Amino acid sequence: MQLMQLAERLRIFKSQHPKVLDFMHDVVRNDLQPGVVMELRVTDNDGKTSVTNIRLTEEDVETIGILKELRGDN
Repeated sequence: MQLMQLAERLRIFKSQHPKVLDFMHDVVRNDLQPGVVMELRVTDNDGKTSVTNIRLTEEDVETIGILKELRGDN
């Protein structure tokens, strides 16, 4: 049941924010390598900004590869 709810929420999210998932798909479609830095920046309604980043490890790249396989992206 929760997987069905998640699928519906993702459908709604994609319809409301079509560029986000397309962007993420384009990024992971590229040959991501260990050492690549991914950054996330969030700005709230008051203008306060929070930023974090991660440097991809071998394990991260492997996990992304598994997710790509699950989606059927080869």
